[in-house]
Amino acid sequence: MRAEKQFLVDEVAAQLASSNYLLLANFTGVTVENATSVRNQLRAHGAEYHVVKNSILNIAAKQANLPDISGHLSGHTALVTGGNNPTGVAKILVTFFKDFSKLEVKGGVLDAKLLTKAEVEYLSKLPSLDGIRAQLLSLLSTPASQFVRLLDAKRQKDEPAA
Repeated sequence: MRAEKQFLVDEVAAQLASSNYLLLANFTGVTVENATSVRNQLRAHGAEYHVVKNSILNIAAKQANLPDISGHLSGHTALVTGGNNPTGVAKILVTFFKDFSKLEVKGGVLDAKLLTKAEVEYLSKLPSLDGIRAQLLSLLSTPASQFVRLLDAKRQKDEPAA
């Protein structure tokens, strides 16, 4: 392999190794303005959007010991990696693609599991990690607050009116 190609493969492999997910998208017909817009939205979540040759991405994915993604590598491919909020990133991509209808999510990999287009869309509908934490905290604090209100009501009932 030529030195230039090996450098590109190493760069992509480093990106794949630094993230626990990879989302693939078809970017045919995307203008520079639209690509910049989606990059800015992804940057808020710590994610990166890169356009990569399919052959380079396929070799890098094999080096990173990812599942076989060659079925998703047709046409123009953009990859999204990085950050610690895959649901938020998937949500940005899916809504961006629905708005512009030029793009589509091809699939992805999450924690070494191959995802289909439908699974990425389902991932985009899940709450973020912070949202799940808030729901859990609410779930845990509700019985305690109800118990405190019950005790306070009992105390108010038992106290003589002043």
